[in-house]
Amino acid sequence: MVTGIIGKKLGMTQLFDADGTVHPATVLKAGPCVVVQAKTKASDGYDAVQLGLVEEKPARVNKPLAGHYKKASVPPTRVRREVHVKGDGDDAPTAGEQVLVSIFADGERVDVIATSRGKGFQGVVKRHNFAGGRASHGSMFHRAPGSIGASSYPSRVVKGMRAAGHMGADRVTTRNLRIVKVDAENNVLIVRGAVPGGPGGYVVIRKAVAAKPEPQPQVEKSAKGKVAAKGRK
Repeated sequence: MVTGIIGKKLGMTQLFDADGTVHPATVLKAGPCVVVQAKTKASDGYDAVQLGLVEEKPARVNKPLAGHYKKASVPPTRVRREVHVKGDGDDAPTAGEQVLVSIFADGERVDVIATSRGKGFQGVVKRHNFAGGRASHGSMFHRAPGSIGASSYPSRVVKGMRAAGHMGADRVTTRNLRIVKVDAENNVLIVRGAVPGGPGGYVVIRKAVAAKPEPQPQVEKSAKGKVAAKGRK
């Protein structure tokens, strides 16, 4: 069974409970996808499938990639991602088959992998949450990074020193988002919470690796039972 699908972030919305409680939610375009290549333990050492996201505008590819798609008898796609196949791989889809949003169900937990928004070159206050110095006049230490090591020993900058640099545009995985609605007809998935990246960004939606159990309502003990317990003591 395929554990994931490629999609696109459409935007955010709000969901309201019966009592008026509002929850943030993200609308995702999930699929349709085609299997470009099927990998097995016998040939590749593990079970997985390479998916291609079918979009309205056809993709332009070079000759080597065109041959790769020709083997599967599918049109070229702009985005390809590899997802894990759960189980022994006997029920895994073969090259040329479709993978749709119907692999998910309402209430299921998923992990969403995407590229975060790029923020360019940032200083240590924004990038690493440094406190900085006093903001008063004459402080001479407002948003500066400060010392980066000793001079005599070890006479070098220790690896991993937090400093200013490029921030964002990283691969980020948001885990355990609950599916609110699956619209199989329009290939749309609504998940509760936020997803990395901006609208129009590509995402990979997979079944949660470590799904959290759903919270269960606690049954309140009656006062009569508590009084009886005290009497026994």
